[in-house]
Amino acid sequence: MIVKEQVTKMDAIVTKGAIVDAVKEFFAEDARTSDYVGGGTANKPEMVAKMEEFAGSIAKVNGITHHHSIVDGNVSASEFTFDFAMKDGTKVYWHEIIRRLWNAEGLVTSEEYFNAQ
Repeated sequence: MIVKEQVTKMDAIVTKGAIVDAVKEFFAEDARTSDYVGGGTANKPEMVAKMEEFAGSIAKVNGITHHHSIVDGNVSASEFTFDFAMKDGTKVYWHEIIRRLWNAEGLVTSEEYFNAQ
């Protein structure tokens, strides 16, 4: 499996705002996540649930910008800016680097988020 192709496909889906779909299609069952505020998930079902809850709390997508991605072997890093208006009246603005480890089947086994602001 060519990781660069998978990264391109996944990043395109995320850019369209279909974050839940990206997790469902590209995460391995045992994929783990961690973020820069101490959160994380232990497997794909947890991540799907977390993303479904998050997506359901968005009132309006102001913008999702994919800046660029790099791939080295089975490791990728994608830079995104996410700008959301939430149903509770708050605003979410994340500029982050998403580092992913990929397995031989072309699925994400680890995803880690870094604050790029």
